[in-house]
Amino acid sequence: MLSLSERILASPRRLAMPVLSFPGATLTGTTVHMMVTDAGHQVAAQLALHKKFHTPFLMSAMDLSVEAEEFGSTIQMSDWEIPTVTGRLVTNGAEIKALRIPSVGSRRTRVYLDTIERLVASVGDAMVLGGMIGPFSLAGRLFGVSEALAETAGEPEAMHALVEKATAFLTAYAQAYKKAGAHGVIIAEPTAGLISPASVKEFSSPYVRSIVEAVEDGGFQIILHNCAARIGQLEAKREAGARIYHFGKPMDIGEALKRVPEDIVICGNLDPSEVFVGSSPVEVASRTKALLAATASRRNFVISSGCDIPAQSPMANLEAFFTSVG
Repeated sequence: MLSLSERILASPRRLAMPVLSFPGATLTGTTVHMMVTDAGHQVAAQLALHKKFHTPFLMSAMDLSVEAEEFGSTIQMSDWEIPTVTGRLVTNGAEIKALRIPSVGSRRTRVYLDTIERLVASVGDAMVLGGMIGPFSLAGRLFGVSEALAETAGEPEAMHALVEKATAFLTAYAQAYKKAGAHGVIIAEPTAGLISPASVKEFSSPYVRSIVEAVEDGGFQIILHNCAARIGQLEAKREAGARIYHFGKPMDIGEALKRVPEDIVICGNLDPSEVFVGSSPVEVASRTKALLAATASRRNFVISSGCDIPAQSPMANLEAFFTSVG
């Protein structure tokens, strides 16, 4: 069995892997809230997108609140907005020490695992990807993002303790996705894009690497996503040991491709709001073709959105994107 990266590198055509789930709600008559709370609605939306655009990758929705909810964080939901974490679950070292690592599947993580199981059972050759937050980003949601950033300098031991607990849970979550039949998992680590390369090497990459080493094999790989990372952080990100990296608008894709071996896959980086929501179909096609042309000589590039595509993205823009990829 070929791994995800091997299948990408062996593909005779250009592949597209936009982070695409919530626009499917408009095809199935559901809402974001319905998708993040019910696997049936999430599967139906993903299959509708797959049928319409012949997507080579299917994935669970990008919802970076679900893991914090498992730990006990309060979540705010609405019909059309992605759920968000409200408040701080832990505020000091003593509370971090007392924090219990939850069991995977006890709350809404079960929705996402069920989604993957059903997608795997419903499609043929398409690659099916789970999704979850990264260790430092989960710590930021539990402790507060601005507070976590400050704590990396003020009390690093406490932050390491929290990231270690986050990593233990996320390793189990990735293993559950693997058991459910996923070909891989997108780990979204956006908060690590807000710290220095040295801090990435201390508080993010070693913990992501431990997940990679625990779960990867020939049939399952990690895709490390960071929508805020810039070229100066690339070396630090690569210490995570992943074979596939997914970047947002700030990353210089051309320069990143120059700095990685040809067997390391780089994905990205059309801005979701600017391109998929705010542009016309003609403009989407132009931006898509320009990025494809700029990377034409590299088989290890997969064109994608730089992050999750919003639910309100016009179908005509998605059509222009997929048509342009061919």
